[in-house]
Amino acid sequence: MVEALVPRRLGSGFRWLWSASSAGNVADGILLAAAPLLVARLTDDAFPVALAVFLQRLPWLLFSLLAGALIDRVDRLRLTVAVYGMRAATVGLLAVAVAADRASLAAVYAVTFLLGTAETVADNASNALVPEVVPDRGLGLANARLVASQMVANQLVGPPVGAFLFSIGLVLPFGAYAVAMAAGAVLLTRTTRLAHRHVPPERRAVRHEVAEGVRWLWHHPPVRTLALTIAGFNITFGAAISVLVLLAQQRLGLGDRGYGLLLAASAVGGVVGAVSYGHLERRFSLGTLMRGGLIIETLTHLGLALVTSSVAAGVVLLVFGAHAAVWGTTSTTVRQRGVPPHLQGRVSSVYGLGSLGGIAIGSVLGGVLAQRGDITTPYWFAFGGSVLMTVLLWRQFPLIAHAADDPSATE
Repeated sequence: MVEALVPRRLGSGFRWLWSASSAGNVADGILLAAAPLLVARLTDDAFPVALAVFLQRLPWLLFSLLAGALIDRVDRLRLTVAVYGMRAATVGLLAVAVAADRASLAAVYAVTFLLGTAETVADNASNALVPEVVPDRGLGLANARLVASQMVANQLVGPPVGAFLFSIGLVLPFGAYAVAMAAGAVLLTRTTRLAHRHVPPERRAVRHEVAEGVRWLWHHPPVRTLALTIAGFNITFGAAISVLVLLAQQRLGLGDRGYGLLLAASAVGGVVGAVSYGHLERRFSLGTLMRGGLIIETLTHLGLALVTSSVAAGVVLLVFGAHAAVWGTTSTTVRQRGVPPHLQGRVSSVYGLGSLGGIAIGSVLGGVLAQRGDITTPYWFAFGGSVLMTVLLWRQFPLIAHAADDPSATE
C-alpha cells in the first residue's frame, strides 16, 4: 500500500514530506468546516461570514512577496517545521477561548489572519521544497500524490470530521487541529533531501530580491499568463466559495454535518482527478486538459447558481474537485520545472499573490453581492466572470501548459 501511494522511486524523503503534508491537510480540513460553522454560530449575516474568508487570504496580498524572499534566504525545511508549530499553537489558543466561552468574531478573525500569514510561508516553502526532495523526472507523480493527499485529507476526511466534532462539542475540532498540525511538524523533521538541495544565495536588500522574482515571472510569458489566469479565475471562485456555508444552510437546508459532507464531495472528485492524472497526461495535451478544466469550473458556478438539491450540489462539487486536482498538479509541475531553483520561493510567492489574493478579493465581492442580492448572486457573478476569462484566454492555454518545455524559458 505504501509503495502504491508513495513509490520508492520518489525517494524516502518524499514519504516523510507526504506524511507531514497529509497530517497538516487533515488539520486544515477540520478547520475548513469548523471555522465557518463557528462564524455562522456567531452571526448569520453574509458579509461577516465572507469577511472571515477574506482575512485568511488577505496576508497573501500583504506578505506574499516578502515570504518568497524569506523562503529563498533560509533553510526551507526548518522554516516549514517552525510554521507548522506556530499554526498548531495559534489554533490551540482559539480552542482555549472556545472552551472558556470567550470566542468572539474578533478572536476568530485574528486567528484566521494569523493562519493566513503562516500559509503564505508554509505553502510557498512546501512547493519549493518538493524539487529538493524528488528527482526532476518524478515531479509530476509527486505533485499528483500530494494533490491526492490534499483532497483526501483536506476535503474528504477533515471536513466531515470537523463538522461532526463541532456538532458534539465546539472546542473539539480546534483541539484536533492543533494535535494534527503538531504531528505534521514532527514528521517534517524526518525529511531528507537530495545532495543538490537548495543553497541560499548571498543575501541582498529584500527589495532587490523581491524585484528579481517579480521581474523573472513578468519576463517569462507562459508563467506570467498562468499567474494572471489563476488570479482572474480565483476572484470568481472566491466570490462563490466565501458564502458556500450559507448556500448549504439557507438554500439546500443542510445542517452542520451535511455541510461537511458537501465539502467531502469535492474531495472525492479530487482523488479521482489525481489518481487519473497520469492517464490523462498521456492521452491529452496539457493545453487540452487546462481548457477542459476551465470549462468545468465555469459550469460549476452555473450549477451552484441553479441547484436546489443537496445531491445535485454534491455532484457539481465532485466534478469540480476532479478539475481542481488536474489543474493544480499541472500548474505546480510547470512552475517547478520552469523556474530556476534559487527563484522557486519568490516566483511561487508572486504566483500565490495572484492566486490567493484573487480569492481574498473575490470573497469580499461575494459577501457584498449576497448581502445586496440573494445567496445565488455571487454564483451568477462567478459564472459570468469565468465565461469572459475563458474566452479571452482560450488561445493562451497551450503556451501556458508547455512553459517548462521552452528551452528559452529561463533565459
